[in-house]
Amino acid sequence: MFFSMKISQDIRREHGGDLAADGLDPEEGMRRKSEEFAAAGNRVYLPIAD
Repeated sequence: MFFSMKISQDIRREHGGDLAADGLDPEEGMRRKSEEFAAAGNRVYLPIAD
């Protein structure tokens, strides 16, 4: 098993693997994150705050 697959499996086991079963819509979550990213200026690297 690849190490990244092991990490993913551990996370699913610990935090629950099915987002839809928790009532969370993955598409809605991605839309919200997209809006948050756009509001921050669509930049991956943000300036250092003083």
